Amino acid sequence: MNAPEALVLDLVEWVALKSRPLDEVMEVWRTSCPRLPVWEDAVDRGFVTREAGAGKSRVVRVSDAGRLFLEANGRSTEIV
Repeated sequence: MNAPEALVLDLVEWVALKSRPLDEVMEVWRTSCPRLPVWEDAVDRGFVTREAGAGKSRVVRVSDAGRLFLEANGRSTEIV
């Protein structure tokens, strides 16, 4: 597994453990490096979803495809 793929796996696992506010996800996972588009890759591949939260906030959750990706790579799919 290459480095960007491993980072996508880490991000998906992190979200699977606990749904996160979009602002928190963007703060932690945003990068200016065009070679490491971790957040964009996870979204493009359908591993995470953005849903309406309280008020105008958005929440990031792992998708079914993300859970399958985790399982295929021996990672946790436990949802908290």
